[in-house]
Parts: sequence; C-alpha cells; structure tokens
Amino acid sequence: MKFKHMIIGGLAVAAGLFAGFKKERPALYLIGDSTVANAPPDSFIQGWGAHLASFFDTTKIRLQNRAVPGTSSRTYQTKGVVSTDQLKNGLWDSVMVTLKPGDFVIMQFGHNDDSPIDDTARSRGSLKGTGTDSAVIFNRFLKKQETVHTYGWYLRKFISDTRSRGAVPVICSPIPKDLWKGSLVVRNTDDYDKWCAEVAANTGTLFINLNKMVADKYDLDGQARVDALYFVKDHIHTTLAGAQINAGLVASGIRESDSPLKKYLKKQ
Repeated sequence: MKFKHMIIGGLAVAAGLFAGFKKERPALYLIGDSTVANAPPDSFIQGWGAHLASFFDTTKIRLQNRAVPGTSSRTYQTKGVVSTDQLKNGLWDSVMVTLKPGDFVIMQFGHNDDSPIDDTARSRGSLKGTGTDSAVIFNRFLKKQETVHTYGWYLRKFISDTRSRGAVPVICSPIPKDLWKGSLVVRNTDDYDKWCAEVAANTGTLFINLNKMVADKYDLDGQARVDALYFVKDHIHTTLAGAQINAGLVASGIRESDSPLKKYLKKQ
C-alpha cells in the first residue's frame, strides 16, 4: 500500500512539473495608431485591432493590442508624445520587454507620420520614403536634440527589434481615408503603401496590403454607404462597422499568406 501511494504521489508531482513547463501560448502584438487601437465599446471611433481577436483561436494565441492613438512610427519608439496618457502602455519598450520567440508583431503606421517633424503641436512626423536620410531637431516634448529618420527606417527598426527576440514581424499598410476621386477611393500607392511594400520586400517580411484591400471593398460598396456606415465625420477614423471590416481583411491577408501566424486563425 505504501509503495502504491509512492507511485501515485510521484505521478502527481510529475503532472505538476509538466503543467509548470507547459508552453505558454504565443502572443500576437498589434502596434499602431488610433485606427488600430482599442476604444471603449460606446465610442464612435473604433480601431480594427479591437476586433481582430474574433478571427483567431484564442485558446492557442494571445492577442495584445498595444496600439496608441496619436502615435507615429517615430513617436511609438521615441516616446516623444504630447500627452502622458499616451505613455501608459510604455509603447515599444514595453512590447520588447515581454516579446519572446514564437510571438508575432503586426505594425500599421502612417496616418500620423504625415505630420510635421518639428512643430509646437506634436512633432510626430517622419521623413518621407525608405532611405537613410535624417534631420536633427530640438524636440520640445523630449526636451533634447533628436535625429529624425525616414518612415522606412522606423519600420526596419521595428522589424530588426522583433527578430532580435525570435518573434515574427508583419507589416500592414495604413487603412485608406474616406477620400474619393470619382467613384474610387484614393489609395496610398505613391507613398505609405509603396514604402511599406518596399521595406517588406527588402527585409523578407510579410506585407498585408491593407490599404488596397480596404479601398477595393469601399469601391464596391460605394461612397454613400462608406460615408454613412464606415467613417465618423472626420473621414479618417472608422466606426464599429468600418473597424470590423478592416479586421476581417487583416485576417484574410494572413490566411492567404504562408506565414506561421495563419495556423492560429479559426477554421472557416
């Protein structure tokens, strides 16, 4: 009887050790601006990141939406922000602290990168393009001299940092604004969409052409429906319906890729 109890006790200890060593679910981090960020359920403005979890099997992967309204690819890294509320999540530093092998990072910036690089309002813009150009300014919010780089430079920094932790980066081009030329939505084919594609190609990173995918959807629905259902009055930020469409298209982009991230999607 004593031997039997020893066996049972040993099995219990082994089971406990196994549970302790059980591999934690990988995490999918989302970084970006207000078009990605979480918002209160009753807010008129909704980011697509808050609605992406419904497309994933969350028993196998954890979604961490770390997007922060008002940030650019530059300020998400430098913390040169106007409001201290923007710092409560720690921005990129806090992601890097917990990022581990097997995790994923989806990045979508661009709307706020198209701002001045040096002004008294926000100083959040990045230089145009993907090159190695830079400009030195005195940042009023950081209260120190800052070297400002190109949009592509900041994306490459996100990618290299992510890979340094053994995690997998994914680039999304920024969603289109509610701007039209005739019957078609204006695309970012000459700037941010193009630059995202260039960085992705040069770094071997999965690129989801969200700008085109969303714009194609809007073209089919027509301006009247898009104006009424998918955007708030500023023609930049999406409603709940718009955010849900964008989240679904991000999931479609992952599903159509060869990324290891696709195995965590719910089966259709």
